[in-house]
Amino acid sequence: MHTVWKGAISFGLVHVPVKMFSATEDKDISLRMLHSVCGSPIAYVRECPVCDKKVEWNEIIKGYEYEKGRFVTFDKDELEQAAGEKSKTIQILDFVALEEIDPIYFQKTYYLSPDQAGGSAYSLLMEAMKQSGKIGIAKISIRSKSSLAAIRVLHSGCLAMETIYYPDEIRSVQQVPNLPGALQLNDKELTMAKLLIDQLTSPFQPEKYTDDYRTAMHDLIQGKIAGEDVTVAPRQEPGHVLDLMAALQASLESVKTPMAIPVTDASPPARKRKKSTTIPAEATAEAEEKTPKKAVKPRAKKKKDAGAGAS
Repeated sequence: MHTVWKGAISFGLVHVPVKMFSATEDKDISLRMLHSVCGSPIAYVRECPVCDKKVEWNEIIKGYEYEKGRFVTFDKDELEQAAGEKSKTIQILDFVALEEIDPIYFQKTYYLSPDQAGGSAYSLLMEAMKQSGKIGIAKISIRSKSSLAAIRVLHSGCLAMETIYYPDEIRSVQQVPNLPGALQLNDKELTMAKLLIDQLTSPFQPEKYTDDYRTAMHDLIQGKIAGEDVTVAPRQEPGHVLDLMAALQASLESVKTPMAIPVTDASPPARKRKKSTTIPAEATAEAEEKTPKKAVKPRAKKKKDAGAGAS
């Protein structure tokens, strides 16, 4: 598992070095949005609607919208100063009974393991909490966010930490509409309801519960793959085509200039060949007698003789 945090549990004068690992994982089947025309995945880009251009990360700042269309902005230093010093300590503030915490407070669960030579202190804390039947309420800072946490002992012999909401993050029940008031219930109906609950009561066995939707989606996906009912996205994106065209155009431009050089150099040889027409007939006849037919070098020989004749 990937370590998501390193630090220590602190209670009193005891310091327990620990590593933190995520105890849960999201197994939802993620569906991409595709263009129905060509089957390409839809891309989300950072664009400014006013400047009508893509915005780079170095041009982005953070702001709080206190009124519609009005923001107060912050730079990196201001945000770091507001977050304060990042603590690497899980500071236990109190020990309480687990039954006193409503499950609505729980957010995400993490496993804690001893780090370096902290095995002895880790075991001491775990055994003391197990025998006392208490859990620790602590504060922790993860990714610049301060959270409350509950540290408890799992039956498997491991410390677990649940991040929990602050009280002001829990919405009031009074905001829920149409809640029934005090009603006079029928005694027989209440007895039958309680009897039904007793009949359905059993030990909690989490392995018998499955995600029916995820199973159905998995079967549907495999069936479509087996039946080759698939959509293949185009391999080449428009941006790549534009880059290739630009590269080809640049290549053509680069070879145009050197190609023009031989054209200007070709005229002097033409004038030299024109001068060769003044070679005397005697020299030409003499060269033809000495040069074999179908040979490759007679022209060089002929030019040499022609030069001698001209002199």
